[in-house]
Amino acid sequence: MTVLLPSGETVPALGMGTWMMAEDPARRAGEIAALRTGLDLGLTLVDTAEMYGSGASEELVGEAVAGRRDEVFLVSKVLPSNATAAGTVKACEASLRRLGTDRLDLYLLHWRGGVPFAETLEGFAALVAAGKIRHWGVSNLDLDDMRELTASSGGCQTNQILYNLSRRGPEHDLLPWQASAGMPVMAYSPVEQGRLLGSPVLAAVAARHDATPAQVALAWVLRLPHVNAIPKAGSPEHVRENARALELRLTDQDLADLDDAFPPPAGPEPLEML
Repeated sequence: MTVLLPSGETVPALGMGTWMMAEDPARRAGEIAALRTGLDLGLTLVDTAEMYGSGASEELVGEAVAGRRDEVFLVSKVLPSNATAAGTVKACEASLRRLGTDRLDLYLLHWRGGVPFAETLEGFAALVAAGKIRHWGVSNLDLDDMRELTASSGGCQTNQILYNLSRRGPEHDLLPWQASAGMPVMAYSPVEQGRLLGSPVLAAVAARHDATPAQVALAWVLRLPHVNAIPKAGSPEHVRENARALELRLTDQDLADLDDAFPPPAGPEPLEML
């Protein structure tokens, strides 16, 4: 299962996030093993950011993908406070050093701050020209921001946002707009950091499919052809569980039951962030 980028390149629909990884040395070996297991299973979209652990997550990812860099579609992000033209280049170069690689496949503005888009895009363009990033995109941008961004520049490959069963606001306008523009959404926290897993409705749907609630939550996000999901998993077993969500096809009854428990938005809602 893949998602098509505006560039014409395809990336795995299900990838791996690394937010809150590399925070406990006792978990490091398991987290590296988890990432390597994911690569073995084809979950080769790996997302990180300079903010995560103040760079420690990037270092962990670099260790995990060492010797396998060419298998990975590697994503990182620049903090808005660093997103001037020169600051974007400097931040990316620091991320590359921590990741132990010479290029990123996708570099995102982590959220909108006080720096004008034009300055950040100037930095992105310089990085593309230098071969240090292949593509660029954004994260946590609502519809008005996306319209402003794309009115002034083409080339944005994705918008990474908070989207899951309990955070359905983007379905009202942002997701349809991005789908019509041919620009995918990358959903972070697709299981709401585990908080969805106690839902009786998720448990009931999972029981019908001999699946787990987490697999149902992921399959629900992946039901849309223009959405990636990047759940974090800190152990090989957890990664294997996530990967099996790719085999799960929810029925119309499943989707109706989930809509009853987690209603879609009735109108516009502000984009949420974690």
